[in-house]
Amino acid sequence: MSPRPSDAPSAAERYLAIRRPVEVGYWLITCLLSAAGNSATVWIDVQRAGLGSAQWEVVSWEAGSALALLALVPATVWFTARWPVHLDTWWRRLPLYALASVVWSLLHVGLMVGIRKAVYAMHGAQYRFDDAYLYEYLKDVRTFLGIVVLLHGYRLLLRRLQGEASLLAAPDDGAAPVEPVERPERFLVRKLGREFLVAASDIEWVQASGNYANLHVRGKVYPLRSTLADLQARLDPARFVRVHRSHLVNVARIASIEPLDSGDARLHLEDGTVVPCSRRCREALRAATGA
Repeated sequence: MSPRPSDAPSAAERYLAIRRPVEVGYWLITCLLSAAGNSATVWIDVQRAGLGSAQWEVVSWEAGSALALLALVPATVWFTARWPVHLDTWWRRLPLYALASVVWSLLHVGLMVGIRKAVYAMHGAQYRFDDAYLYEYLKDVRTFLGIVVLLHGYRLLLRRLQGEASLLAAPDDGAAPVEPVERPERFLVRKLGREFLVAASDIEWVQASGNYANLHVRGKVYPLRSTLADLQARLDPARFVRVHRSHLVNVARIASIEPLDSGDARLHLEDGTVVPCSRRCREALRAATGA
């Protein structure tokens, strides 16, 4: 019998259950503290230099920058998840990330200047930017790099906490593999120094996430470094069906199918999860379920 993790939630699993509000709170608090701290230090510098700027002006400068950064967080999170950097492929991503840093800086500056202009207009004044894009880019590229490193490091920690799946391979002595890799029935999961097996039949659904396919098993998520198309080719087609460009579903776990007026559908799984089903995948689903 394959060993399974304890049903009692660990500290890591308790964190994973609340990770979304923690992540949102982190960015909100970080940007708030950045705006407050930078406003205070710049205000001190302004007073020392005798520049005569009003306090609301200083706050608008720093708060505008922080709000612009906060607005770009969802896009940055999506981008780094869609095109992640790995130690063996980082050089391939370098040109893409260099271009992204320019786009990120232009968006940050555009939003920041827009916020500042709006605040100045509210006070009957006019804000002048002076087209200092190169100066802003030299600052923004460091911020962008810091966020990229932070997100990749955080995702690496998450994979260690929630476990990372892999296909079983042949042992080093050349003996036959425990399971045929071409049609695996079990996956090896490494989690915080422990290893256990997950049966393919226990996988309820799979979601694409960049270079990973997230295996959803009994309320837990295990990333597998594979594209969804490659994983689909290895899984039993009588059991797993592509129902969306980013979703595979174990047909045995479908409780009901809810048709939509658009021709798409919602799949209600036994555990209450709702998975989208696109119109072009409905025929394959009907063939697999007989519905």
